[in-house]
Amino acid sequence: MKYKTGLVLSGGGSRGFAHLGVVKALAEKGIKPDIISGTSAGAVAGSLIADGHSPEEIFKQQTSKRFLAYTNFNYFKKGLLNFKNLRAVLKKTYTVKNIEDLQIPFYACAANLNEGKAEYFNSGNLIDVVTASASVPFLFKPVEINGITYTDGGLIDNLPIKPLLGQCEKIICVNLIHLKYKQEFRKTKQIFGRIFDVLTYHNQKTYISECDILIEPPDIYAQPYFSNKNARKVFEIGYDYVMKAEDI
Repeated sequence: MKYKTGLVLSGGGSRGFAHLGVVKALAEKGIKPDIISGTSAGAVAGSLIADGHSPEEIFKQQTSKRFLAYTNFNYFKKGLLNFKNLRAVLKKTYTVKNIEDLQIPFYACAANLNEGKAEYFNSGNLIDVVTASASVPFLFKPVEINGITYTDGGLIDNLPIKPLLGQCEKIICVNLIHLKYKQEFRKTKQIFGRIFDVLTYHNQKTYISECDILIEPPDIYAQPYFSNKNARKVFEIGYDYVMKAEDI
């Protein structure tokens, strides 16, 4: 095998802060990924880890503003919002321009709307690919790359283990999407988050069986999808789960 340990990070909106806690705990257990694959929030977190930033450093940066401060109103032109502000933050943070120049090999999954399939990028403009992977349909404007329109990779593959298969001795997957009965929905964003949970959960079940180690913190599913007000709690959920797990 080319790599010892592969790490796969699912989408999950603001629950993605749990990825940072997981990575921190894995490092404390002596486990560091040799290659990373991510979708949506997992692509954002994974790319920053691959660029050499620590989980705590990423956390501090990503919580310096409220969640929606990383977006701009898009006047309903192909999406309610766009990622202009997030792009500016990432441009200041990344130390490289292209995916292939990252310290750790990295794949980002985005949905190719023209052909209706998932694509796994391991080269090309880092900011374009990562923001494409995180562009939740209808909410965020899709990203055009080389004449092709891309949106959130979770639409087709929310747990992008596929590009790592056959390359790693062990693959660790972090899944932040699961379906539990939900009693009520008080806000529109709760309904929207639930819809995306339903869509992404069913497309990822096929890939879960391929994981050597599956990390699914049960406390994560009650956390909000589009708010970082509980970011530290979400981070600690991921961290504590891994630290307490005897099989990791």
